Amino acid sequence: MTQTAAPLGLCPSRRALRALAVLACLPYISLKIAWVAGSEIGIPAGSRLLDDRALMAAVNAVSVVMDAAVVVLALLLTQAWGRRLPAWLLAFPMWVATGLIAPIMVGFPAQTVVSLFTAAEPVRAREPFLDSWVFTVVYGGFILQGLALGTLFVLYARDRWRTVWRGTLGELPARLSGAGVRAAAAAAALIALVPATVHVQWAAGSTTGLPAVRIAERDGDFYVLEGLRLLFLAVAVVSVLALMFRGHPSFRVRTVLGLGWIGSAGVGCWGGYLLLVTYMPETDPAKQASGLMQLTYAGEMITGFLLAGCLAVFLRRRSASA
Repeated sequence: MTQTAAPLGLCPSRRALRALAVLACLPYISLKIAWVAGSEIGIPAGSRLLDDRALMAAVNAVSVVMDAAVVVLALLLTQAWGRRLPAWLLAFPMWVATGLIAPIMVGFPAQTVVSLFTAAEPVRAREPFLDSWVFTVVYGGFILQGLALGTLFVLYARDRWRTVWRGTLGELPARLSGAGVRAAAAAAALIALVPATVHVQWAAGSTTGLPAVRIAERDGDFYVLEGLRLLFLAVAVVSVLALMFRGHPSFRVRTVLGLGWIGSAGVGCWGGYLLLVTYMPETDPAKQASGLMQLTYAGEMITGFLLAGCLAVFLRRRSASA
């Protein structure tokens, strides 16, 4: 994507958003650093997080680096030197950040609402993992990060690439997608049927492919997350197909493009993360991930990355034509 001539002015509101994004990282980073140093704050006795302290320290160290990247992105989006970076060097980290944070921004409030209606139900026995306040503090920070960083990115993209999202789908020339890209989008839609089918079954109460511990711990949160996975899959596939095949001519490009960006990121990045988790060492057969779980998460990851590739080609060609 090429750079436009629009100036990047760092107004007080952008400074405030940058400060909010940075400050919102502190709770998560502070907890992770404490855990790397050996602290057990927020971790109840008997938690499986304490089973392998070396592995926990390594994973937490990586998490600190990943969340620190939010600080770098906040600076990049509000500094003049950030305008000189190649488009891909900004777009890919922002896509990953979107994919990791957006599902939390939707899922955590939804789980909170559901918990208000299920508070009177019997609590299922659950293995200790983290104290409840940790989720509130960490996910609350993620939501603030997402709001601040997302707004900064939209403002940045408006200044630098406003031409790529203007107009309606009916005004798009066919050459912006092409037969190859449309075939890739169609292939992604077919692959998405695999994880979608599995998530529908799990949301309907099926236990096929679920480990014994996951079956025993199913509650409102479990079904919210299953519904969320289906929502992101549907949004990703429908939006990108509409963009590639020029769906309803009156739809705004920016709306469809934005939904495709968020949907593909949520599907691809969370699918990749969950797939990675299934390969973590686990000796208890009741907790080991099944082949169906790995197939499901792999299908989501492949779907998300294929759709993101389609968006990347569209954006590059739209920018060049503009």
